[in-house]
Amino acid sequence: MSQPTERNRLDGEASPYLQQHADNPVNWQPWGDEAFERAREHDVPVFVSIGYSSCHWCHVMAEESFEDEAVAEVVNESFVPVKVDREERPDVDSTFMTVCQLVTGGGGWPLSAWCDARGQAVLRRDLLPARAAPEPARLPRPL
Repeated sequence: MSQPTERNRLDGEASPYLQQHADNPVNWQPWGDEAFERAREHDVPVFVSIGYSSCHWCHVMAEESFEDEAVAEVVNESFVPVKVDREERPDVDSTFMTVCQLVTGGGGWPLSAWCDARGQAVLRRDLLPARAAPEPARLPRPL
């Protein structure tokens, strides 16, 4: 099966936060119809990562998870990864943060969420480290 996305597409985005992730090995897509069309075509969920450029924990998660080749391989093969700047898309941030707060009683950034190809939230978390966390609270280890 081919990967849902072939490359990171954040290099053309104006957002400083999205630009910070343009060189990640994760094949980030900006929020938009094209990303959701890819999810429909490949029948995979969308992994949404929401943050902002001055967020300390967003940088920690980027360094520990999204810059890791093994994590990127799992994300790229299993999802359409979408990166969102909460300062440029407060509508998207508000929707996913509301779901997170209603379900968990809290929330924060970076906010990780999985949704279907229609944009309906399926699962959400705040900081989700690749390592050094109990099994349910971290990204799955590559096989």
